[in-house]
Formats: sequence, structure tokens, C-alpha cells
Amino acid sequence: MTENGDAKAGRTRRRDPVYLDYQATTPLDERALEAMMPYLTTRFGNPHSESHRFGWEADAGVEVAREQIAALIGAEAEEIIFTSGATESNNLAIKGVSRALRGKRPHIVTVVTEHKCVIESVRAMEREGARVTVLPVKPDGLVDLEAYGNAIGEDTGLVSVMTVNNEIGVIQPIAEMAAMAHDKGARFHTDAAQAVGKIPIDIRTLGVDLMSISGHKLYGPKGIGALYVRRRPKVPLIPQMDGGGQERGYRSGTLSPALCAGLGAACAIAGDILEEERGRITALSKDFLGKLQRGLNGVVLNGSGTDRFYGNLNLSFEGVPGDSLMTRLRTVALSSGSACASGSGEPSYVLAAIGVEGDLAKASIRVGFGRQTTQEHVDFAAEEIISAVRDLRGA
Repeated sequence: MTENGDAKAGRTRRRDPVYLDYQATTPLDERALEAMMPYLTTRFGNPHSESHRFGWEADAGVEVAREQIAALIGAEAEEIIFTSGATESNNLAIKGVSRALRGKRPHIVTVVTEHKCVIESVRAMEREGARVTVLPVKPDGLVDLEAYGNAIGEDTGLVSVMTVNNEIGVIQPIAEMAAMAHDKGARFHTDAAQAVGKIPIDIRTLGVDLMSISGHKLYGPKGIGALYVRRRPKVPLIPQMDGGGQERGYRSGTLSPALCAGLGAACAIAGDILEEERGRITALSKDFLGKLQRGLNGVVLNGSGTDRFYGNLNLSFEGVPGDSLMTRLRTVALSSGSACASGSGEPSYVLAAIGVEGDLAKASIRVGFGRQTTQEHVDFAAEEIISAVRDLRGA
């Protein structure tokens, strides 16, 4: 198919849009829902009630989930702290460590392309007196390791770097970066919300001290997440909420056994199918990108073409009015960037950081592939995007 061909010939019309926004959220796996149901009905006890069977049953469900999460990432169950999601996990990790090390190691290092909740947590610590270094990235979205190493000093207490970027899908060399941080005595945190359950993660191999996890990014329920906190050597961490001292004092508040069970089941399922599913999604993603590149000129893949999770493609289209592209794509559910920043009307700060600016940044879309994505979905979405871009360029 060429740029001047008839994009509409032979296209199949759909009543419902194809969902390709898996970085924003994933559908709840039916097996995870099944694991949740007993704790929404008969096993309704408070997991912190220690004096009767209802509490014991609920607590047992929570602990099974903790073990399932730990198994997926190669951690110990005691190292898993339940939270409400990755935003809370990131806040607890960054603020908790920074406040614990205040006066000893007041320096924080992070990266310009981090999720907003990481950037804003770091800025909050800066307002409290921390010294902050926000590193740039190269045009491929990866951190320059020499500049990274030079940024870490003897007063650096915490480094926070995302594993898989939520907007452009690039994978940072976390194991190497964590080792470099440890060489200077700093603790290392990674936001792995877009990585856990999608690419192989082993805590011991990576060597990180803290890792944030989100339930609804890996086919679990919304409103639940976890923070891995290394036990040996112990990470200094000040809790950010006062209360009854649940979660070994790190995170007060009554847990939802149903949400915990859903996240645990989602992790167990992800572990069972990870390699097979990763290969399938990679094949679909490459096929989709190839179709676009054969059907259109001026298709730009934002971020590294190799060091990436292929379930996330961020694409720009030369010569396309940005405010019109998403409007034309009503039959394909995707986004122009982070779901948290959608509707802002501003170009992505992540794309700006890798040098994509102006009209090209505004004409970018993020395409996410997941478990429900089929070859039919890929074919249909490619046809729709090719047609929309051609129409807009012709107009």
C-alpha cells in the first residue's frame, strides 16, 4: 500500500472501538475477579481483626496475595507493602527515604522523563530543603550513564529512575544504574508500574532497594498497588500516613482483602504467561509498525527502537495537524500520551525531553498492545490510522 493508494478499499467497519491504550489501564482479568469475589461476599472480615475467624480468613487472603506478588519479582513476602497504587508507592518511597536521610544525604537524583508523581514528589522534597538533580535523556530516551555517574555524589541519598517509560516505552539499564548508585552509598528506587508482569523482573538481579507496582497496569483491579522495600540491608523509610501502624508501620489503614487478592492473582497469572505473552505482543507490535511504515511516509517512532517494551509504541506523523488526528481516530481507543496528563492541551514533556517538539510532538499517539489484542485488531487499527493521516495530509 502506498501513500497515494486507496486506504478505504476493503476496510472492515466496526461498531465498537479497538482498545489499544494498555498503558493507561488494562482490563481486569476474569481470574483475578474470581479471586476477589469471596472477600466481597462471605469472607468480608477486617484482615486486622485477630480475635475471630472472619479476620483470620481475610488476613490469610492478604498474605497469599503478598506471596504471589513477591514471587513474580523474586522478593520475599515480608518485603511487599500494600498501597493504593503506584502514585502512593512512589510518594512513600521518595518522601520516606528522603525524610529519613535528611541532614545526612540530602541529594536526590532523578530523570526528566519520569512520571509526574515522581517529579512532583522530588520537587516537594526540594521545597523541604533537598538538593535535586534532574538528568536529561538522550534522543533515544535513555540516560547517558557517564553523566548519570557524575551526578551521584557522596551526599546522594536517593536515586529514582523508571524501568519502562509510560509514554515512550523505553527500558532503562536499571541493574547497572542501581549498582552505580550503591557504589556511592545511595539508595535506588524504580517506578516499575509499566514493567512488572510485562517484562522479566528479578529484584536480586536488578539490585534495587525500592520498587513501585500498580495493580491496574497488569490486569488487576484499580485502587491497589505495592511497594517493594528491601529488608537486607534495611532501607531507611519514614511512613507518610499516621494511624494504626499496619503494613509493619510503613502504611497505616485497613487493607481491602479483595483488592489485595486481585493484585496477587494478577501477578500469579502474569508470571505464568509472561514470556509467551511478551513474544506475542512483540510480534503484533512489529507487524503494526511495519504496516504503518509501508503505508505512510514520515512515521517516526519516538524512543529507542531496541531498548524498549514493544507493547508501547509512541508514534509521530509528519505534516499532520495534532488537534485533528485523535479526533479522526474514533474507532481506535488510544491516547496522545500519559492518561494522567490527557486533556491538558500541552505537548508531552517526555517528547520534548527527547527532542520532539512543535507540530510533530502534537501529532503523536501512544499505541498500547495487551492480552486482548488480536491480529484483527492490529490490521484494523493500522488501516484506520493510515486513512486518517492520509485524509489530514490531503486536507
